[in-house]
Amino acid sequence: MIVGVGIDVVDVDRFMATLERTPRLREKLFTPAERDLPASSLAARFAAKEAIAKALGAPGNLHWHDATVHRTVGGPPKVELRGTVQARAEELGVRAWHLSISHDAGISSAMVVAEG
Repeated sequence: MIVGVGIDVVDVDRFMATLERTPRLREKLFTPAERDLPASSLAARFAAKEAIAKALGAPGNLHWHDATVHRTVGGPPKVELRGTVQARAEELGVRAWHLSISHDAGISSAMVVAEG
């Protein structure tokens, strides 16, 4: 059963300009494992976190560090949850995540399905 669906699109140059204007924002949004990725991948991780939040109904109490997106060789990216995001997923009965990330022509996007 589908519990939620989320999608987000990020303009890479605009996103990176925002990170440059607000240096502490990178630390607020990303876990140490994500922070040093190339610009398009970093923007895609942000889009993925936004999509995850939307699939969970976008409650205002979710913390950015409570979701990490990991690259896997030869497979789809993996979602690792903890804290506030994991608690909301458990509350809704989410048992599996299906995440697709893409970036091309200066745009990064992510689409997620939360399955119960």
